[in-house]
Amino acid sequence: MSALTSVIGFPRIGSNRQLKKVIEGYWKGANSLEDVKTTSAQLRAEHWKLQQQAGVDLIPSNDFSYYDQLLDTAILLGAVPQRYKDLGLGAEDTLFAIARGYQGDKGDVTAQPMKKWFTTNYHYLVPEITADTEIALSGTKPFDEFNEAKELGIITKPVVIGPYTFLKLARGAEGADLDLTDKLVADTAKAYADVLVKFNELGAQWVQFDEPYLVLDKEDGDLDLFTKLYTTILAAKGNVKVLLQTYFGNIADTYETATGLDFDGLGFDLIEGKDENLAAIEEYGVPAGLTIFAGVINGRNIWRNNYAVSLGLVDAVKTKTSNVAVSTADSLLHVPFSTAGEDKLGADVLKHFAFAVEKLDELKAVADLADLDDAARAADAKLSANQELFDGTRVAADPAVRDRVAKLTADEYVRQPARAERQAIQKKELGLPELPTTTIGSFPQTREVRSTRAKFRKGEISKAEYDKFIASQIDEVIAKQEEIGLDVLVHGEFERNDMVEYFGQNLNGFLFTKNAWVQSYGTRCVKPPIVWGDVSRANPITVEWSSYAQSKTDHVVKGMLTGPVTILNWSWPREDITHEEQTTQLALAIRDEVLDLEAAGIKVIQIDEAALREKLPVRRSDWHKKYLDWAVPAFRLVHSAVKPGTQIHTHMCYSEFNDIIRDIDAMDADVISFEASRGDLVVLDGIHDANFETEAGPGVYDIHSPRIPSTDEIVDRIHEILKKMDVEKVWINPDCGLKTRGNAETWPSLEHMVEATRKVRAELA
Repeated sequence: MSALTSVIGFPRIGSNRQLKKVIEGYWKGANSLEDVKTTSAQLRAEHWKLQQQAGVDLIPSNDFSYYDQLLDTAILLGAVPQRYKDLGLGAEDTLFAIARGYQGDKGDVTAQPMKKWFTTNYHYLVPEITADTEIALSGTKPFDEFNEAKELGIITKPVVIGPYTFLKLARGAEGADLDLTDKLVADTAKAYADVLVKFNELGAQWVQFDEPYLVLDKEDGDLDLFTKLYTTILAAKGNVKVLLQTYFGNIADTYETATGLDFDGLGFDLIEGKDENLAAIEEYGVPAGLTIFAGVINGRNIWRNNYAVSLGLVDAVKTKTSNVAVSTADSLLHVPFSTAGEDKLGADVLKHFAFAVEKLDELKAVADLADLDDAARAADAKLSANQELFDGTRVAADPAVRDRVAKLTADEYVRQPARAERQAIQKKELGLPELPTTTIGSFPQTREVRSTRAKFRKGEISKAEYDKFIASQIDEVIAKQEEIGLDVLVHGEFERNDMVEYFGQNLNGFLFTKNAWVQSYGTRCVKPPIVWGDVSRANPITVEWSSYAQSKTDHVVKGMLTGPVTILNWSWPREDITHEEQTTQLALAIRDEVLDLEAAGIKVIQIDEAALREKLPVRRSDWHKKYLDWAVPAFRLVHSAVKPGTQIHTHMCYSEFNDIIRDIDAMDADVISFEASRGDLVVLDGIHDANFETEAGPGVYDIHSPRIPSTDEIVDRIHEILKKMDVEKVWINPDCGLKTRGNAETWPSLEHMVEATRKVRAELA
């Protein structure tokens, strides 16, 4: 009998993004709420049955969500701020109001803050807990979905984000640190205990509490909080076995405490926390009756599992206990649904990839092999076939790329003259007003834009016809930006399908999928390209359309690029060379593009590093040596050769910036725009305290919500910014690019932004 198998979580969007389509149809009034519920139930049933057919023992439930699992948890526990309750909406519409904001006949509320889920490109809604919040078991979603699966003959393993992670990620009113009072902790523990009581009644065998926050550095009192919560919770478990599931790193500093509590299972990430987690098992051993869930199937990348490596990890755990289950290392939410339908990649390429459905088979294969002795493994055809994938012949190195990287010198990472001197030159040459206004880059990708691109891709229209259409879109958006009075314009990026995939399509070394979508936030999905080999620029990428846009106006037009760190972080990276090597190759490719834009007369060039913070290691001690010491120089390499008068911008979004604000300043950009509106402008404190040298544009309104901010609302935002920043260093811009918005809300919002800026300028004058 093979080892027990467990899946932490499964993608919920569907094989063809059915969830996205039905929910967005509901928002537009084309679908009913009943349509949403029916499609959701179909998806859940399909996903449970897929896992059952693959032989998975512990199939997750409650990993499904209309928008975000942490938002679901907050609602389950009654942490719904009063302003959303006051709208008087139904349960689903209240959830969407919290996630997206609401502006209508019921009221006008902004969305709750949204942040990156640890080191992924998934975003969660930040729970808000105030003194008036009463935490108690208040919903039925986990129980309803357990019963739903039970009716299909499947006893699932319900999954709930754990109380420690919930409280550590929650914030007080206006983003303030949460006050962890004795009452709040006791009420939270009671609510989770009630969850276990209910699952006892329903006949659940295992319940999984996800505690990824345990992989972060501990503050004083953290382990006491963890212990206090679970001492109460585990006392109520009854016949239910409780799995403490961790991922995204190691819990070496928590292992002894966790194994001293009455958990039945402990889930480790043996991909990202391998060495430290194994060392903890070696040092402290494994208590009798505790099952170790060995997370060896990577839910963060799409490459095939190396069975020999995974077996080595399982075997290492087995030296300390025979109670070992084989598990995914984290939720499969973060990989695409299936490789089915990706035939254009070719069999020789496709054999190297495993998406969520294929990873189920890998999980079962490793579990089966784990119970074989060495002789049986040596004779196993499945293991032999797997090892052929790792024989080193997948792709050859590009000598020109390797040689260029090897010849880099320290001077190529330093821009001259110093930033203060450059900024003075740029102010004179660009002639921009005080509080210059701009956008982040993209404008709405309408149905017409998307359909015309699809026609061109399918060969239904010629390149000349397509180029004429793109030129017309640029003409319109340039004229409209001039009309409303923006200072630094953009060309709108109508030719681009995605800020990463578009660049990958013009770089050597990348592959692309047809349908490998991954959820980023809510219904927003992305389709990352694959880094297959060494990377270099195949041809100029953005020069033609940036130059065209600049020829249509006397205003400054920004050239728009994606930076090397973000391209890598939002792609599926190689596993045969380091991330540092891949990023340096990308930096040289984008450097070539920067210099071509400058030569074409583009005076302002934005190099987006939206994902810089995303892959920051979870442990502070690793931040520089494992990441920032090469990520920040890679950005500097991109722009170090431009002239002093060329203004370099960058952009970052939906992360915590304050703890790396000095490293961001060290990127040596001239201007940076931050996401800030959903974060209640807390980045301003970091900018102020660090004596930030880079000019900055903290976003003055949230583009991920359809609501239109008023002029006065933006005036207030600008006032808040000017309390913490020198007016000479402030830019005015939205939070992010406008690609996902509609024209109906985009232009009024920008008009209000410009009008607000003019009002503040008049006040200052």
